[in-house]
Amino acid sequence: MKQPSILTLILIFFFLSFYAQGQSQQDTLDIKQVAIDYIESQHNVKPDQFERAAHPRMVKRTFWTNKKTGKEYLRETFTDAMILLAETYNVDKDKFPVPPKKEVIILDIFDKVASVKLIADDWIDYMHIVKINGKWQIVNVLWQFNDSKKH
Repeated sequence: MKQPSILTLILIFFFLSFYAQGQSQQDTLDIKQVAIDYIESQHNVKPDQFERAAHPRMVKRTFWTNKKTGKEYLRETFTDAMILLAETYNVDKDKFPVPPKKEVIILDIFDKVASVKLIADDWIDYMHIVKINGKWQIVNVLWQFNDSKKH
């Protein structure tokens, strides 16, 4: 009888560990969709799409530079402001290249929490996504421009 390869054993261990934590293939798809809804809401001027993706208490943060003093500080945006942004930012359809870049990488999922990286055109977003009452939603976003001097 042929023995399983090391790679086969590693894959079996990975899948057993994955499913032992409670997430399903549907969770993976739902988490990716939340990240896509987040960015596409701006591409397509669809505030309802953003509202679906974000928890009402979501906070989005980045560092910013005071142009007068040169000091960096933490800048925060909340769900309501992001809904307004999705409503107005790309109305003229000139803020993103065609097609826009939107690569979603799930960094980790454990039970009802996930960490995701979204690579967009000029920036990256790191997101914390939580499953509350059966629905995955973004609760935290930390982002920066690819060129940090833009901050």
